[in-house]
Amino acid sequence: AHNSIRWVAMDFAMMAEGIIVVPLYARQAPAELVTMMKDSSPALLCCGDAALRDAIVQEWSDAPRRALFEEVFASGKGDEAQSFTENVKNAGNATDAVTIIYTSGTSGDAKGVVLNVGNITHMLACTSGRLNTLVNNRSGQDRVYHYLPFAFGASRIALFTYLLRGGLVMLNTDLSKIASEMPTVAADYFLNVPALLERMRKAVDEQIRQKGGVALFLYGRGKTAWLSKRSGKSSVGDSVWLAVANAIVFPAIRKKMVGPNLRALISGSAPLAVETQLYFMSLGIPVLQVYGLTETTGICTMDDPEHAVPGRVGPAISGLEMKLGDNEEIVVRGPNIFPGYWNRPQETAKALRDGWFYTGDQGEVDSAGNWRIVGRIKNLVILSSGHKLSPEPIEDEVLKSISGAQQVVLMGNGRGYLSAIVTGKVTSKQVQTALDAVNPGLPHYKQVRAFYIQEEPFSIENGLLTANGKLKRDLIAARLKDEVEGMYQAARSA
Repeated sequence: AHNSIRWVAMDFAMMAEGIIVVPLYARQAPAELVTMMKDSSPALLCCGDAALRDAIVQEWSDAPRRALFEEVFASGKGDEAQSFTENVKNAGNATDAVTIIYTSGTSGDAKGVVLNVGNITHMLACTSGRLNTLVNNRSGQDRVYHYLPFAFGASRIALFTYLLRGGLVMLNTDLSKIASEMPTVAADYFLNVPALLERMRKAVDEQIRQKGGVALFLYGRGKTAWLSKRSGKSSVGDSVWLAVANAIVFPAIRKKMVGPNLRALISGSAPLAVETQLYFMSLGIPVLQVYGLTETTGICTMDDPEHAVPGRVGPAISGLEMKLGDNEEIVVRGPNIFPGYWNRPQETAKALRDGWFYTGDQGEVDSAGNWRIVGRIKNLVILSSGHKLSPEPIEDEVLKSISGAQQVVLMGNGRGYLSAIVTGKVTSKQVQTALDAVNPGLPHYKQVRAFYIQEEPFSIENGLLTANGKLKRDLIAARLKDEVEGMYQAARSA
């Protein structure tokens, strides 16, 4: 189902009865949903609407019993509900399974991650404690805005945390209305994905560019002055322009964008560009990052609101140990680590070794314990020269240099050099200009020497993005095999 109050009520009612809940994302293709359903062997399928139910039945003719939300809620008055806090306190044994959440499946079928009572109760203590720091333990009810699908682990943990704290949670049920709802809700904080923050930034830039005049001038000078101050190179003139922007321009942008009460934007699910984080900071809007996986009950690290470092995702949460293994892989252990994958003992044994969970992510940590995520181990590009590199930082750098581009995906395994697939309505001249600007700052083996432009972006609908927006790199390489080979042949012929 899509997000709704009924989703929340159904979720809590089933958990209160000791039923293991398997949340699934309504936008995924019916065939993918049925694969996960068959894997989890459910006794009952609850569908948000008839269209979803019918699409599933078309793929799975002997599906188990089905119920529409409206049928469940029309069946009569239920027992008096306990508060969510009471349900948490009355939870069963720490090892009792609560939910199975399927991973995104970037390189194959999604795996069911089992989370238990101990995982979730520990995580709620960590997330609620960090929000206490954010709101500075003030009295009164938290106001929260939420738009991310409840089918995803971090989104669901966020919901549980908000309700555990007694927050007033306002749900978005139409993604096209996010921009208009944010200032109306006037939330204290809310969870985001980097893609939305990037769109917010670009929208403000475009609106002020169209407005022009004094507003555009002060906006530009104010941002430049803030960055100069941050780098320690501020002049008297910078101080004046920054003061003017802080008095006239930036408060108006904040109010129109997020309302008057915002303490911070919280960002997770993917790395956030440092430039975007600094942009919001320049407007007086802190952006706090979290990092984690479904297998870690959604979170491993959280920025400390009082000591956030741009470009990093904060220190490890309480009770969690983190270290670096081979290839700078992040390895973790603690009470939030899942007990295993559903019906996949071999996958479980591979991921969990000697009490440690091998995340598959490359990282680094500074002297203060703040982590930075470099990329995914399985995404490493290994050139014929033997050089290994993480594609994500280079892709991000090129992407932000091409106006109108939607995605940049590097290719080059077993090749002599890197090439790139660029999606969106862009020209060859734009891409080449971006590469000419980015390449000189990179070692020779990280420079991109060829590219292919595809106007249609990779999406969930065309099967090249996972349900939570991650690139299916292997499938992209397979589907565009001829185009990739063409790039390298053209270069050899040149």
